[in-house]
Order: sequence, then structure tokens, then C-alpha cells
Amino acid sequence: MAGLLVAPEARLTHRSRERSRRVRLWPFGVVIISAAVAAALLAPWLAPYPPGEQNLTAINQAPSVEHWFGTDPLGRDVLSRMMYALRTDLALVVPAAGIPLLLGGLIGGAAAYVGGIFDTGVRWALDVFQGMPAYVLLVALVAVLGNGASSLLIAFTLMGWIVYARIARTEVRRVREDNYVLAAYLSGTPRMLVFFRHVIPNSRAQLMAYFVTDMGMALQIIAGLSFFGLGVSQETPELGAMIADARLYIQTNLWLGLFPGVALVLLGLSMASIGDAMRERRR
Repeated sequence: MAGLLVAPEARLTHRSRERSRRVRLWPFGVVIISAAVAAALLAPWLAPYPPGEQNLTAINQAPSVEHWFGTDPLGRDVLSRMMYALRTDLALVVPAAGIPLLLGGLIGGAAAYVGGIFDTGVRWALDVFQGMPAYVLLVALVAVLGNGASSLLIAFTLMGWIVYARIARTEVRRVREDNYVLAAYLSGTPRMLVFFRHVIPNSRAQLMAYFVTDMGMALQIIAGLSFFGLGVSQETPELGAMIADARLYIQTNLWLGLFPGVALVLLGLSMASIGDAMRERRR
């Protein structure tokens, strides 16, 4: 509420400073994401313990040489479970943002390129979907479809293609008037070939920048859904589910939720900084 009392110019300046700080941090973001991807891919070999292995003689142990991130109430190693949780989350966020990218990019790009009634229909559909409460509908869809990766991907696709379609439509409308595209028309190149060879490749910069940022947002949403029991199955290690399990022990065993929470924040900020850097480079 306090932000509403600040002048719009001040809020814009504050947001610009925040974005410039994130842009400067993009090399650290690359390092963090690379480390997370490596940990996820190599989890079967790097994890010191199986993620589901219970040791009732070592429950709720604080971080130590034997268990770097401690153990949970069932004696499971937190570090091992985090590695497999990264494996779960990163395997979900790529298609959760990638499928809407492909669908929305093709629909929005084709609408701008073809024009006419098709473009008008797509623009009307985008306006209708844009007015809906996206996060509320996303939660409702997951609740209706049930837990699991397939339900998450369906919900993200149905609600996520809209922004990509808007970006693609704007970029294609800009690119289609460039001289090299007009020259391709004059040379007799078929329109569809021009679209896929020249228009789409030169319209993808903004889409890819948003895609990286969108992966960060998808990661936070998936973790949030899992926190409330609407994500992947409870047996699968996942960062949001680990934080949810740690709620009852926050005053006594802080490490249970601290390490997964820090991982979520660092990954989200890293993806946001890389996406901002890609947008700034495009400008």
C-alpha cells in the first residue's frame, strides 16, 4: 500500500534501478543456474544418499560433515533430496515455459503475418484471456486436473501462451516491414518460406528474453502449488514440498526449509537477471 503513495515517476525510477542491478548480476546468475543444472543432472552420482532413504537413528540432525544440509524428521539427507528436487523442478520449468512459447509464438506470429480476419480473431481472443485472473485460473485448473506433471504442463500451456502470442505479434508486425523481408518478397520467395526463414528468426529475441524470465516465474509457481499440495506427487522430492514439510519445525530445525528456500530465491533471481540482460542487449 505504501507504494501507492509514491509518485509514478519515482516508482518507475525505482523499478529501473532494480532492473539495472539485476542486469549487472547476470554472470552470477549463469553460474548459479549452471551449478543447479549440473547438480540436477548428476544427482544419481553426486548425491551422498538416496533421496528416499530413511535413517531413524539420525532424525532432525543439524548440518554436519556427514550431512551437509542436515536431515529431516525421517532421517533423510536434505542435500540429497534437494539435488533430486532440482532435477524435478528444472525438468518441469523448461516445458512449462517452452510449450507456451512454441504455441503462443506460432499463433501470435502467424496472426501478425497473415493479418485480416485471422489477426482480428487472435487479437480478440488475447484481449479476452488477458482480462482473466491468470493465477487463479491456473490454480483452479491444477485442482481440477489433479496432481502430477502432466496436469501442471496442461495448465501452464492454457494460461501461458497469451503473453508469448502478444510478444510474437508485436515483433512480427515490426519485422515484416524491414527491407530484407521486402527484398525476399520481391525475389519471388514463397510467403511461408519468408515467414520461417526470415521473420521468425528475427522476431525471437524478445521471446527468448521473456522465456528465460518465465522459467523463473514458473519455478516459483510450481513450488507454490507443491507447497499447498497441488504440484507433483508427494513421494517426489520437490523444493516447494520440502518447504511445506518444514513448516512444523521452523522454530527448532530451521535448516529444513532454509536451504530449499534459498535455492528457490537464487534460481528465480538468476533467471530474472539473465532475462533482463537479454532485453537490455536487444535495446
